[in-house]
Amino acid sequence: MKKIKTTKKVKSTVATKKPVAENYSNVWSWSIYAYWFIILFFIASTFYILGRSHEFMHPHTNVVVTEEVLVQPDDYVDDAKEQLVAGDMEAAIASLNAAIDANASSNTYTLRGEAYMQTGDYQNALNDFDSALKIDGMNAVAFYDRSLLNTRLENYDAALADINNALAAQSMKPSDVLNLRNLYAKRGQLNLWLKNWQGAIADYTNSLARSEGSVSANVYAERAEAYTALGEYENAINDYTSAVRVISEQIQAAPDQETREAQSSNAMSYFEKSAALNLNIGNTDAAKSDLESAFAIAVALNDEESMTRIQNLLNGLN
Repeated sequence: MKKIKTTKKVKSTVATKKPVAENYSNVWSWSIYAYWFIILFFIASTFYILGRSHEFMHPHTNVVVTEEVLVQPDDYVDDAKEQLVAGDMEAAIASLNAAIDANASSNTYTLRGEAYMQTGDYQNALNDFDSALKIDGMNAVAFYDRSLLNTRLENYDAALADINNALAAQSMKPSDVLNLRNLYAKRGQLNLWLKNWQGAIADYTNSLARSEGSVSANVYAERAEAYTALGEYENAINDYTSAVRVISEQIQAAPDQETREAQSSNAMSYFEKSAALNLNIGNTDAAKSDLESAFAIAVALNDEESMTRIQNLLNGLN
């Protein structure tokens, strides 16, 4: 009998086992997904953070950005200063109203008080200077401005008290818009009007001794008035001479012809006053020299009235 061969079927593992390349492909695919997921996550996070920071710096919810929102109080003050210089008081007051509404300060009240004073609204000006000093009791400019206002109102005692406070404040907390030379000169003027001759002379002397600012011929002339009131004629004559000298030094730098003519007219007046004082002390030659100088200025100004008056005085001396 013929034997039948049988073959044993061997189960192949090749058919059931996944290729190695395919396994690597699946792993690589999941890695790519994870990689891009992380990237997208960071991009989204970045935009979210940037958006939140932009919203924090520039909030827009229920806010309409207008010119009024963008303008700051200092911008209104800067506009007001330009308007004050230009002489547009109404616009300056409007700008300062906005500045005060946004953030009231001693300086804004002072500036608005100056504008009110220029328009003749003295009560509102006084109220603003008072408000400025309530905020800052060492505001030298507010004291000075209120002194000017009280002078206009002929309340000289109050004006003197304010200028005293301005001097004290300026010494302790200096303001760039003021200087001690002018403050002493202003107090000297008040003392002159109050007939405090010695006080006036002391203030004018202090003013002239200061280094800041420029010397004013008026300071010499007003001190001469105080010396005259005390009978110190020679000192007064010297001061009138100094006043004329200052004018002669400054007249070429005058900004316009009108100013030069006003300064020349003042010099003519000082020569006439000096002539009168020289006559009082018996110095006729000096008096004649003064009158001749005054006459020359009158001719240059084509001031016929002054020419006639001075010529008659000269004829009397001759």
